[in-house]
Amino acid sequence: MPPPADIVKVAIEWPGAYPKLMEIDQKKPLSAIIKEVCDGWSLANHEYYALQHADSSNFYITEKNRNEIKNGTILRLTTSPAQNAQQLHERIQSSSMDAKLEALKDLASLSRDVTFAQEFINLDGISLLTQMVESGTDRYQKLQKIMKPCFGDMLSFTLTAFVELMDHGIVSWDTFSVAFIKKIASFVNKSAIDTSILQRSLAILESMVLNSHDLYQKVAQEITIGQLIPHLQGTDQEIQTYTIAVINALFLKAPDERRQVGVESNVDILDCPLTEMANILAQKQLRSIILTHVIRAQRAINNEMAHQLYVLQVLTFNLLEDRMMTKMDPQDQAQRDIIFELRRIAFDAESEPNTSSGSMEKRKSMYTRDYKKLGFINHVNPAMDFTQTPPGMLALDNMLYFAKHHQDAYIRVVLENSSREDKHECPFGRSSIELTKMLCEILKVGELPSETCNDFHPMFFTHDRSFEEFFCICIQLLNKTWKEMRATSEDFNKVMQVVKEQVMRALTTKPSSLDQFKSKLQNLSYTEILKIRQSERMNQEDFQSRPIMELKEKIQPEILELIKQQRLNRLVEGTCFRKLNSRRRQDKFWYCRLSPNHKVLHYGDLEESPQGEVPHDSLQDKLPVADIKAVVTGKDCPHMKEKGALKQNKEVLELAFSILYDSNCQLNFIAPDKHEYCIWTDGLNALLGKDMMSDLTRNDLDTLLSMEIKLRLLDLENIQIPDAPPPIPKEPSNYDFVYDCN
Repeated sequence: MPPPADIVKVAIEWPGAYPKLMEIDQKKPLSAIIKEVCDGWSLANHEYYALQHADSSNFYITEKNRNEIKNGTILRLTTSPAQNAQQLHERIQSSSMDAKLEALKDLASLSRDVTFAQEFINLDGISLLTQMVESGTDRYQKLQKIMKPCFGDMLSFTLTAFVELMDHGIVSWDTFSVAFIKKIASFVNKSAIDTSILQRSLAILESMVLNSHDLYQKVAQEITIGQLIPHLQGTDQEIQTYTIAVINALFLKAPDERRQVGVESNVDILDCPLTEMANILAQKQLRSIILTHVIRAQRAINNEMAHQLYVLQVLTFNLLEDRMMTKMDPQDQAQRDIIFELRRIAFDAESEPNTSSGSMEKRKSMYTRDYKKLGFINHVNPAMDFTQTPPGMLALDNMLYFAKHHQDAYIRVVLENSSREDKHECPFGRSSIELTKMLCEILKVGELPSETCNDFHPMFFTHDRSFEEFFCICIQLLNKTWKEMRATSEDFNKVMQVVKEQVMRALTTKPSSLDQFKSKLQNLSYTEILKIRQSERMNQEDFQSRPIMELKEKIQPEILELIKQQRLNRLVEGTCFRKLNSRRRQDKFWYCRLSPNHKVLHYGDLEESPQGEVPHDSLQDKLPVADIKAVVTGKDCPHMKEKGALKQNKEVLELAFSILYDSNCQLNFIAPDKHEYCIWTDGLNALLGKDMMSDLTRNDLDTLLSMEIKLRLLDLENIQIPDAPPPIPKEPSNYDFVYDCN
């Protein structure tokens, strides 16, 4: 007979004693269980003790998390959080530097636990740490030079403990003094500082900016781009990542409206509007420094760096949102002059006619004719073409940039089309407006960056005006595709669809430069797109006949079983999930995998992202598959119903899923990407005997069905298929027969 569900068998350790095997009744109060354990070792004052996990996390067991204890868990009897917090609060104020250093080291480790953190914060521990940072750092550095090198770790442990305590969200960031901010900023501004101190200082500044508008203003007055740039020029990718994270935070929180800057203000401070900050970033050549020292450095870019580069890319493109959503004022002469300039560059008007009434009519007629050649919809008043948002004035900005910086190409495009028959001319004005709108949609201009996305494009870091250059390449592509399609005005939308497909396919290859992007587009001509579409269409048409449909129905269960086994095998391999919180910069991971017999899910926290397979015995927590009641996704997940920033993020919502088990227990996930999300939701549904409904399953099913049917339809009569693959032939004696096409 199986044991009751409320009884959990665990092992409990106590220093200097043999571990005890116990059965814990989850219905009993936790204090009664601790008293029973203390009585077994003849320990008085059981209220001074607590239970904690014996693994590397050392988290305390509380009434809230006790349901996470599973059979076979190893626990440790230790001093209670309140006692531990009181002792450490006293020890870190010790006059002995060695004792203080050891206490700060313990505090940095224990502060990860929210139960301990709450007790330490209740003792006004945060204020004590900030006072130590404000007043004690100079003394620590002197001691480091005079006495032992280990004193250099004292500040590092202090800042680590501070970061961990603040990460729990118990204390508001608005409570810190200017002196503390100045001290943290001074560590970042120093040319030579310990790496661990610099990392934590940057992390603190990022959190201050993201969590408090008042602190943003104070931090922005202390940190300059010039002081951050040397950290990007180093070789430590972690420091570079933290530095870009700070820049992104300042960028994200910069005010939209211009604020008055005092006379004594530093021109280089980041306490400025978005546009002004963008100008400062350009002046400091931040883009070229990131390109040289980060993107093109001789090392792989890790996921966190990729995310920060993606965020910077999104924030940079979001600077275009204001122009994208600004309608043109037909009465604004300065804006009208831009249209005049486009006409002048294209047709090189030598001199203006006289202002007599007859000449005025002639001028209007000439302008109308030229505006028609430029491809505007409204030939009389082309300003009206730019009243739609998006793309608003951004389209006109792109057209002017193309005309000025690629003048020969601009004139060629305009004159080519003005000399064609009316029905075959590609309207430059209309095309530019629609293309700008399309590019904004592709790059998601105006949307906030995702919490989980790492999708940055290196080519956008190769030019200060990357969006404008992107437009210039694409408008020439559009003109080329229009000619290849021999399109007329009725085909305008079809041409735009082809151009969008060309651009999207080229972007998926992640070209490293704009020239490489242009080369990719050259290989994606309209003819090539037609071949791709025809191939896809033929595959679909071939499978619509009745005999093929019957064959498909016959073999579909085999394919679904194959997909199911692949999903379960991936769950057995396991996946590393990131713990997301209000301060994403902190890397916290946990791992989950299915047991080989498909009966138990093993999971547990990790110190860092794993390199290779994670063994079962390192994952302390278990969840029997038989206990799973349901799998929910998106808005139905408990952790998506909680208040917080994640709730508002659409992409995070699409990656969230939860396992519901027992009565009110759940295991919450946020997948690293859409592929892993599909793998896990499919695998869990397969374990529960439900259908796999993800997009990935549909795509895999279509692909595998197509392959299987093609194999079965091959004419293989009288052809013997070998059991083993043929041997690989030997290398030739020379390669003189190779011809280099380049």
